[in-house]
Amino acid sequence: MRLTVFGATGGVGGEIVRQALAAGHEVTAVVRDPSRLSAAGAGLEVFRAGLADPEALRAAVAGRDAVLSGLGARSRADAGIAAALTRSVVHAMEAEGVRRLVVVSAAPVGPPAERLPAVDWIVGSLVGKIFKPVYDDLRTMEAELASSATDWTSVRPPRLQDKPATGVYRKVVGGTPVSGRFIGRADVAHAMLAAIDDLSTVKRGVGVAY
Repeated sequence: MRLTVFGATGGVGGEIVRQALAAGHEVTAVVRDPSRLSAAGAGLEVFRAGLADPEALRAAVAGRDAVLSGLGARSRADAGIAAALTRSVVHAMEAEGVRRLVVVSAAPVGPPAERLPAVDWIVGSLVGKIFKPVYDDLRTMEAELASSATDWTSVRPPRLQDKPATGVYRKVVGGTPVSGRFIGRADVAHAMLAAIDDLSTVKRGVGVAY
């Protein structure tokens, strides 16, 4: 497949690029600073661009089979960038008639897990309050995706860890895994790549966790 990856210098985005190249896909990595891109290999195209102007991104998504986005706030101070930057990506995709989009979001944006233990509810409530601006940003992003012309999927992980990919994790389409506290960035990338051809995830959120 021909894939475009946004946020390719981030933790999840970088893993998407590496795993996609290893699987034999052609990958266009959209970056502002190519020196920060750690992935390399045959099939990689580096597209240098800012994300504020959708017109500048059209060439990066034109003719692609799917677009994947690891864009998101790295701290509370960055809250607002997920919706704003994803908006540019969506506008570029709509202009080029590209439909398949897989983005990373966060577990608190999804519905509460069924039979949620009390301790998980308490911890989740505290985390939700502390990072409310970040999660509100992601909720805005997902709401805009829902009204877009894209065939989107939002992958919603809990706390991210730097661990090697295992391919072994729980996945709930339209829901949230019970007591799902952690998952590695590499496995989030694995789940996002797997979602591309999974029609059950189109226009839905997908909860993932160990």
